[in-house]
Amino acid sequence: MRVACVGDSITEGYGLAVQSKTSYPVILDSIMGSKYSVLNSGRSATTLQKKGDFPYWICKEFSNVFAYKPNIIIIKLGTNDTKPYNWHADRYEQDYQAIIDTFKTIPTNPKIYVCLPAPVFKTKWGINDSTVVHGVIPIVERLAKKNKLTVIDLYHGLGNQGANFPDSIHPNETAAKVMAGIIASKVIKN
Repeated sequence: MRVACVGDSITEGYGLAVQSKTSYPVILDSIMGSKYSVLNSGRSATTLQKKGDFPYWICKEFSNVFAYKPNIIIIKLGTNDTKPYNWHADRYEQDYQAIIDTFKTIPTNPKIYVCLPAPVFKTKWGINDSTVVHGVIPIVERLAKKNKLTVIDLYHGLGNQGANFPDSIHPNETAAKVMAGIIASKVIKN
């Protein structure tokens, strides 16, 4: 089973000493066992919105998802969308639906999981928890229900991990392990 982890710097492993060994997708790969192969398709600074300052849509990582032909896709995008100059709720919702629809065109008919973002422990670079809570989370939950997708709740699952987010936005190795565990338990259960 091929798993593609779609996301931003939190997925890519920004701030970790060795991304290739300790990003959450790498840890997820080892937790899930030999029946699964996990691809890290995270790209730092990306937005889900096509008109954000750096849209995921134009990155090679987006194309890599299609080339990989995954059976499972985990979407964890939205943190960079909370920057005031990026945030536009209607556009976020439209583009989120568009990325779901686009991934559904992959011939392997992948099962798609959507993640509630990790908490923002302190506003930084314009990234803020208020927009995560009042903007991103309700939209992700609404689209999950509409599209009958499983939600992976990283927001509440990582709520007690503040000390393991050194810059208040990106998880360290300990929090990346917790993230991987939350995601693995949802994927294996389904």
